[in-house]
Amino acid sequence: MRSRLRKGVLGAITAVAVAVSPLAFTGTASAAPNNNSVRKLVKAVQGENVKKHLKALQAIATANGGTRVSGTPGYDASRDYVARKLRAAGYDVTIQPFEFTFSGYVTPPVLRQNSPAQKTYTYGFFADYVAMAESPEGSVTGTVQAVDLTLPPGPENTSTSGCETSDFNGFVAGNIALMQRGVCNFRVKVDNAMAAGASAVIIFNEGQTGRTEVDLNPSLGGPGVTVPSFFASFAVGQELAAAPGTTVTMNWDPIVEQRTTYNVIAESRKGDPDNVVMLGAHLDSVQEGPGINDNGSGSAGILEVALQLAKTKPKNQMRFAFWGAEEFGLLGSDHYVATLSEEERAEIALYLNFDMIASPNYTFGIYDGDGDAFGTSGPAGSDVIEEDFEKFFAGRGLPYTATAFTGRSDYGPFIAVGIPSGGLFTGAEVLKTEEEAEIFGGTAGIPLDPCYHSVCDTIQNINDHALDVNSDAIATLAGTYAFDTGTIGATAPAQRAAKSAT
Repeated sequence: MRSRLRKGVLGAITAVAVAVSPLAFTGTASAAPNNNSVRKLVKAVQGENVKKHLKALQAIATANGGTRVSGTPGYDASRDYVARKLRAAGYDVTIQPFEFTFSGYVTPPVLRQNSPAQKTYTYGFFADYVAMAESPEGSVTGTVQAVDLTLPPGPENTSTSGCETSDFNGFVAGNIALMQRGVCNFRVKVDNAMAAGASAVIIFNEGQTGRTEVDLNPSLGGPGVTVPSFFASFAVGQELAAAPGTTVTMNWDPIVEQRTTYNVIAESRKGDPDNVVMLGAHLDSVQEGPGINDNGSGSAGILEVALQLAKTKPKNQMRFAFWGAEEFGLLGSDHYVATLSEEERAEIALYLNFDMIASPNYTFGIYDGDGDAFGTSGPAGSDVIEEDFEKFFAGRGLPYTATAFTGRSDYGPFIAVGIPSGGLFTGAEVLKTEEEAEIFGGTAGIPLDPCYHSVCDTIQNINDHALDVNSDAIATLAGTYAFDTGTIGATAPAQRAAKSAT
């Protein structure tokens, strides 16, 4: 999952009895197959089977350099795993290729302390460091020289480290400039360091509460930088500054090139093709790790629902999408929606998106379809989807929270063309609040997913309870809408009427 998120408001739900709408739990069974009722489908979608898909994705990543990022063999193997399962279940499966700009690295980044101690730091979001956007390639070993640091840190946004050329008086050309986040932008610091003869740059977070982690996507603001430039956590910066004469090795080997990646689209062979119920999840990871929560979890959830739903005879056509290159900017879903005709868009009654459904420090987040929590609503019908998810959680006596509906994930291209949408999200980089910890459990003050976009997003980064509950929620709404979309997706009936009139 990409971008950033505003924290939602909490639904004040405990173990209460509620009146459940027909949409939440209906689904008339036709004569035969096993899972033609919502209750049967939910029972069939077991968390342990969803977890088996996650273990398969972990094995794929392990066999392919620890990643499933789009444009690499790890992603292609993930594509083949999903497509093979869906074809065997009887779906019509389309592999949709598209071109995209791959931006990553050839060899893994390196930040290693050589002296006075030996230590290798971990690359990635909420890890030890990242390369700053627009940093050029380079491999440097040198002495770290602190530049006007404020340790311990003062009030927020007060450090002037590296902001003035005078900060570099006495700087030894060829050293690695160590600077602190503060009052001026990163490019000013780096330009001043280059002018002083620095061979590389490390800027670390300032150090106050909320400004300690690698929790932002730092940018140099364009080309022109000639030395490798990293952004590090406050802990790393403090450690490097502690011993004068500390030496480190830095390596950054970026690559930007055109590559091909793929969406996987699976359609049921039964059901009304003029009233399509669509579910989606992005299949790709970031390059830094296996992406088992982000977003193996959502992919595994909808895959298992699709496999069990294949045993039914749905009234509406079911379509399951596994998106490529979400981590590069929602590219797979955007490509798919852009290739649809107006008629094909009108046939989609609704779209459900599932991105990170098993965060280890989770909340149960439901997209704010009616906009009452964040002021941004989805197309008409999105409010009904939100309400149906709420009824699922309330029916189990579980708490839930609204999560902003701003286009953060692959529902974005769908709501942009007026398709009713909704979905679930258990959280990424945002820190859990005390209130959320009291309601959902877990730990306040740390991210909902501490391994977000990092090497540690492995099979150990999954909360089994959240995975199981959310998989049941997916099954509940998918099974319901397979037989009755109610008032959602009014454009689909209108499309049918227009077609019958011709």
